[in-house]
Parts: sequence; structure tokens; C-alpha cells
Amino acid sequence: MTTPTTAQAAPVMLVGVDFGTGAFDGALEELGLLASSAGLEPVARLTCRRKAPDAALFVGSGKADEIKARATELGALEVIFDQALSPAQQRNLEQHVGLPVYDRTMLILEIFAQRARSYEGKLQVELARLQYLSTRLVRRWTHLERQRGGIGARGGPGERQIELDRRMIGETIKRTRERLVKVGRQRSTQRRQRERRDTFCVSLVGYTNAGKSTLFNAIVKAHAYAADQLFATLDTTTRRLYLGAQAGTISLSDTVGFIRDLPHGLVSAFQATLQEAADADLLLHVVDAANPAYPQQIEQVQQVLSEIGAEAVPQVLVFNKLDALAAWPVAMVDDYECDGRRLERVFVSARTGEGLPSVRQLLSDRAVAHGAARAHATDTMHVAG
Repeated sequence: MTTPTTAQAAPVMLVGVDFGTGAFDGALEELGLLASSAGLEPVARLTCRRKAPDAALFVGSGKADEIKARATELGALEVIFDQALSPAQQRNLEQHVGLPVYDRTMLILEIFAQRARSYEGKLQVELARLQYLSTRLVRRWTHLERQRGGIGARGGPGERQIELDRRMIGETIKRTRERLVKVGRQRSTQRRQRERRDTFCVSLVGYTNAGKSTLFNAIVKAHAYAADQLFATLDTTTRRLYLGAQAGTISLSDTVGFIRDLPHGLVSAFQATLQEAADADLLLHVVDAANPAYPQQIEQVQQVLSEIGAEAVPQVLVFNKLDALAAWPVAMVDDYECDGRRLERVFVSARTGEGLPSVRQLLSDRAVAHGAARAHATDTMHVAG
């Protein structure tokens, strides 16, 4: 993928295919935001409908011809698909269109590579990228394709080179995993220290660009990076928050945002970071209340939480961006049905501060209740002993 310069973003063409099997972004708005977050400039958008992906070109030869003509006409230098492409489909499309072709997975990986700041975050992104590229070695080494050397003879330098590079990437993946395991142990040690101090742990989760980092900064008076873009922050930030004499001090963590079709490799690579959410005592699930698609975004977040084993952690829904709503809700605190259960919901504006006292009070009440429950459990154990 072209690395953009600050002076001029690389023009790209966005392509989406509706297979009629679920939610489809007909305007390719989210893909456009992802492209902009990566420093690219969408100059054309094309959507089409199919019953099933074409095995060779994903969209079929006729639509591939249209993509080539539109891209040439508008000066696009790359083509980005909103769905995941197989290595063969990606290679065939590049040969047919005559331009670099990428999919949603590669675009998200590119953004993560640009945004990772911590040592752990960089390792996690590197692992996910290596796992993705390892399946696409065939298109990276087209100049060394398998050769024929006479009757019944196969193989040649190309085959040996591909095997060499596959082994090299495999060894790099192994080393990166070992480093992540070491960092994960350090994080586990920090978590155990918090547990020994009986600290009430809260994690902010939510769809990307819901305003988690802005809310985090507003609550703890921190200065974590926040911007109106997808995946503005990747690295987990944890701060201690004092809530008064009764509730004491709690631990509040801001985690990476989720998104539709988050690459499985990224979920796996960020397991150590996302473990903060799975090990939390409470999740503040931040929702962009001003986004019409927020029910689908809530569903996507719940799906990822289930993947990382955090579905049973108590949740509170924080409907953010109250200042962007056309009409305010009847009640600032109520409940919301999610996956067959009623979750407490609070409306806030992290930008203006509206509703933040309610969030602090909610955290205080939960911390007090948590402390009382732990004290009761300890007393029960002593009596039983």
C-alpha cells in the first residue's frame, strides 16, 4: 500500500459488493473513513450486487473491466475492496486492473501499523501483518514462479525461494509471538498487583470513533491522544481515579476500538491488550449516539467481547455525543435492551461535560457495591474456615 505524504494523499478507488447476506454499507462511508485515516484520498466509489463471490476475480470480469476504466478515468492509483479477498483473487485483480489492489483487512492493518506507539502495540501489529502476508507470498514473488525444466521435471529456483521466504516469515512470526508472551507476562503481573490491592477495574470499550479516549480524558483529566478519526489510539492507557472516601480509588483503562469485520488476526494479536477488558470488573461500553447505525455497532462490539471471553463482564452503556443529537432523551439515565438483557444506560457528552457527574456517581456506586461484595465473600470464607 502506498505510503502517503503529508503534502498529497494518494488517490484510491473504493469497491463494495453486496451479497445480500447482512449489513452492507452502500455508500462505503466507513471504508472511506478508514481510507482517510490511513492518509488516502477516495476519488471514486463503486458498488455492485452478486449472489456469490467470483472465484477468480471476486466481482467477475465485466465489473473488473468497469473498475479498471473508472480508476483510469479518475486517476486512482490503488483499488480497495470493502471485503476480504483471497490471495488468488487479489493477484488476479491486480493483473486485470493493472493497479495495486488491497482489501479491508490490509487497510486496517496499515492504519494499525501507522498508529501503534508502544512496544507491545508494535509487536501486535507486526504479528498480524506477518500472518496476513504469509498467505500472500505467491503474489510477492511473481518473478520467481515455479518453472518447468523438461519432461517430468518440476520445481526450480522459484519454488526454493518461496519456501525460503515462507520459512523466514514463519521464524519471524515465532520470535514476535515469544516477545508478546513476555510482554503479556509483565501485563499479567501488573493485573495481579491491582487485584492484590483490591482495586476496582473498569475498562472503556466501544466501536472505533465513539469517543472513548475523549471520555477517558474527561473523566480522569488525562491527556491521551483523541481525534475524530477511526482508530485514533491503539495502545491501552490506564489511570487511577479517586472517587471519594467511600468508593476509594479505582483503575480506569482505555482500550483499542472495535470495528465491523475486525480482522481475526488482529483480535488474536491484540489478545494481551484486550485481556484488560476480559479481566475488568466493569465495562463502560461507549456508543456514538449520534450515529444512526449505533444498534449495529453495539452488536459488533458484543461479538468481539464474546470472542475475547468478556461477554459475562458487567456492562454499562454510555451513549456519547449527546451534544450532536437533534433532540435530547427523556431521561439521562435509563436502561437499554441488548442481547436479551437490560443494561443500564447513561447519556453524556464527553466534549461538553454534560452527564459526566452521572458517570462518576455510577462508577462510585459500583465500586462501593464491589467492595461490599468482596468483604462479604472474605467474611464467609473466614467463617467456613
